[in-house]
Amino acid sequence: MVILNRNAIMIGAALILLGGCSGKQVRKTDMAEFVPLYQESFRPQVHFSPAQHWMNDPNGMVYYAGEYHLFYQHNPDASVWGPMHWGHAVSRDLVHWEHLPIALYPDSLGYIFSGSAVVDWKNTSGFGKEGEPPLIAFFTYHDKAAEEAGKTNVESQAVAYSTDRGRTWTKFGGNPVIQNPGIRDFRDPKVVWHEPTRRWIMAIAAGQEVSLYTSPDCKDWSYASSFGQGKGSHDGTWECPDLFPIRVNGSDETKWVLLVNVGSGGPFGGSATQYFVGDFDGKFFTSSQEKTLWSDYGFDDYACVTWSDAPDQRRIAIGWMTNLMYSNDQPTEAWRGSLTFPREIGLDKVQDLYLLTSAPVKELDLLKGKSVH
Repeated sequence: MVILNRNAIMIGAALILLGGCSGKQVRKTDMAEFVPLYQESFRPQVHFSPAQHWMNDPNGMVYYAGEYHLFYQHNPDASVWGPMHWGHAVSRDLVHWEHLPIALYPDSLGYIFSGSAVVDWKNTSGFGKEGEPPLIAFFTYHDKAAEEAGKTNVESQAVAYSTDRGRTWTKFGGNPVIQNPGIRDFRDPKVVWHEPTRRWIMAIAAGQEVSLYTSPDCKDWSYASSFGQGKGSHDGTWECPDLFPIRVNGSDETKWVLLVNVGSGGPFGGSATQYFVGDFDGKFFTSSQEKTLWSDYGFDDYACVTWSDAPDQRRIAIGWMTNLMYSNDQPTEAWRGSLTFPREIGLDKVQDLYLLTSAPVKELDLLKGKSVH
């Protein structure tokens, strides 16, 4: 068995603590609620959790200039779901995290729902300056007032950018960049660059399907296609898609994987993450897969998505470590919500079936002490 080194764990907790206590995220007026911070009952010491209050889906994961950026759905004012912001943290090793100020706040267009981020290496957007590529975040606006009025067109897609390594963010003046086409659940944009067509590809959860859009510059988007009819599980709303290429282990073959999170109907009930393996030509994603495949068979991994631009072509995933059946009922008050370990994703071919593989990232070895047999 492996004995975890307590000092290493506490160093990780201390780094989080310093970020939380520096005034970057924890408000001084609220500090009396947290005595001592990060030592509350049930508080994870290795898995990521917010300094305070509510957290759900991981968002905007991107690697740039030696840092893994992690954004997340966050209510900074209560430990229950509420007006969504993007919380923000960075890490150099996927183990120790530093909290940064809230990246995106709600505005007149709505709450800031889930999304993704990329490095615009070619500056296709024109947001970059002085030869430095911008970081671009894609997110869903959720119009709460329109929802309460019973309207359907309550969600649209928007863009923000950063030219200072993700420390500050500017919302694009032309938002929203994709209007709602008349679908009640139309959210969670995940963007990837497709080199053969020199286009950005955006996957959006659209009801019970995934809609694909293309753009040359991250600002002007065109509808391309949809995927999902008659495929996989439709027992719950489709959410948080992720489309990416990956090489098949032990071969030169490359396939495209589409992760789709489902609000209910998982293999043991509640929410879960299914996936499809197929091909993508820049417009259409196709899959001959007939069986519904799940990335996990436990209860506690939802909204699972992967980092963009990870070094060495690694495909690293992380999920919200809970289930929609009981996420509001976890026995914590100062904070609520945590994330899974980061995991490295692979793809095996077994006869005619392609199967995802998953293993905790090698960086977690930083926490190991002496082995005892």
